[in-house]
Amino acid sequence: MADIELTKNGRIATITLNRPEARNAVTRDGWMDLLSMLQDVAADDEIGCVVLTGAGDAFSGGGDVKDMVARLKSTEEDAPIDEQQKFIRHIVESSRLLHTMPKPTIAAINGAAAGAGLSLALACDMRLMVEDAKLTTAFGNIALSGDFGGAYFLTKIVGTAKAREMFFMPLPMTGKEAAEAGVVNRAVPRDQFDAVLGMITQHIGNGPTKTYDFMKRNLNLALNSTLDDYFDQETMLMTLSFTFEDHREAATAFVEKRQPKFKGK
Repeated sequence: MADIELTKNGRIATITLNRPEARNAVTRDGWMDLLSMLQDVAADDEIGCVVLTGAGDAFSGGGDVKDMVARLKSTEEDAPIDEQQKFIRHIVESSRLLHTMPKPTIAAINGAAAGAGLSLALACDMRLMVEDAKLTTAFGNIALSGDFGGAYFLTKIVGTAKAREMFFMPLPMTGKEAAEAGVVNRAVPRDQFDAVLGMITQHIGNGPTKTYDFMKRNLNLALNSTLDDYFDQETMLMTLSFTFEDHREAATAFVEKRQPKFKGK
């Protein structure tokens, strides 16, 4: 079985980090595979929602530390720093894609999430987590500064004070605690996790995909723009939304008192 798996169910794509024997830690090759899969689903107009999750009882421990140590002992430790930097900059595009692709992304945190695994979850639009699962930034535990946008996204999500605490003191946080702190959207009992995830993905995956793309653009621009710049984009996208087939269907369904049938057009 592949270390990273992509499955599609209707308009929902699920990418599974699939090394349960290693808590779904990702190897150097695995990072490349993950980026390739994200590029594929981002460009697939038939997909309305993307789920990132882990196999077994873990989400992901991030980068494979054993793989890191093996490379440190090999000739790769002598590789020019600019080549190492180029590689890292390339693979962290996975986080950018999760954050910017024109469809909602959901991290299904079914178990422990740490390091780059947590960073990937933070890059997603939404996070659903098992109540008794645990997450931690973890980078400080192996004397690394962090990658995949962890500090960027965490600061945006919970604010600078809490983000700094979580990086400098990487104590495990349960799903329930993470929900209370705003790190994740929801934390649910393990026996309800699949049902709640299914409800969310069916609603979003079968929704007005092009409209969600525009919503996501507005939400992302709101993170850093001036109000005037935001209004300029919001006005443009709202005007274009009126031309969508899904808008006409939704408006008609509202008048006819029925559920709309979206096509993502």
